Amino acid sequence: MAKDIETEAHNVLAHKDYHDPPPAPFFDAAELRKWSFYRALIAEFVATLLFLYVTILTVIGYKHQTDPCNSVGILGIAWAFGGMIFVLVYCTAGISGGHINPAVTFGLFLARKVSLVRAIAYMVAQCLGAICGVGLVKGFQKSYYNRYQGGANMLSHGYTKGTGLGAEIIGTFLLVYTVFSATDPKRNARDSHVPVLAPLPIGFAVFMVHLATIPITGTGINPARSLGAAVIYNNEKAWDDQWIFWVGPFIGAAIAAIYHQYVLRAQAAKALGSFRSSSNLGCGSVYGELKHISPGMIIV
Repeated sequence: MAKDIETEAHNVLAHKDYHDPPPAPFFDAAELRKWSFYRALIAEFVATLLFLYVTILTVIGYKHQTDPCNSVGILGIAWAFGGMIFVLVYCTAGISGGHINPAVTFGLFLARKVSLVRAIAYMVAQCLGAICGVGLVKGFQKSYYNRYQGGANMLSHGYTKGTGLGAEIIGTFLLVYTVFSATDPKRNARDSHVPVLAPLPIGFAVFMVHLATIPITGTGINPARSLGAAVIYNNEKAWDDQWIFWVGPFIGAAIAAIYHQYVLRAQAAKALGSFRSSSNLGCGSVYGELKHISPGMIIV
């Protein structure tokens, strides 16, 4: 194990074709004075508004159709959610990072990809955008909206709260894990010859999770989406189950961040190996010189 860590440290010191960005500061008040910060908030707000507007309309349209042959079906709903995420992440990735989901923001915050200030501001913008998006749907189709439960996430009959919570944890884990993998600088460098957009696998992850969990919870995996529908629909059942769609996604996002950063990318081991290597190389001892001459003969 020690030898593996030392080898990894030497590889880090040597030239490599990718660079991990430095960790974001935990609290960066200076962001509040930058226009780029507020531009990112606007992008997150508008993207989440559009996301909820299109997807909730799709859900209501599906429930309104009595003939299955003329309805988009569950498959169509899953495509609507996955397709909108693909489009909106593609549009906003260069401005805000294309989170459009408090669970994604929370996972990236735990991985030190965004600061606490940005994470909280993003979550507020996302929730406000979701509420406004669902509000537009109700404003345009009030009778249909109330009749078909406003697209609100609720635990389906026959499923326990534990089952619903587990579905949300696993579904969000898959989504956030895909986000980390698709945006990993090491993967981007290794697969630079493959013309695959990062938003594509993220959108497909949302699509696949919806196929699996629509019958259980209606598929949340996005606390802003669940909150927006619950606020506008304002039904007791939707509020009773609301905690599932916050606790589950946040747990799933945390597990995904830990798994990707500390198991697959071994950030802690790399940091330890880099520290040990730099200490040994900088000591100027005979041992440090010997390591450069014949590293295979010395066991660390």
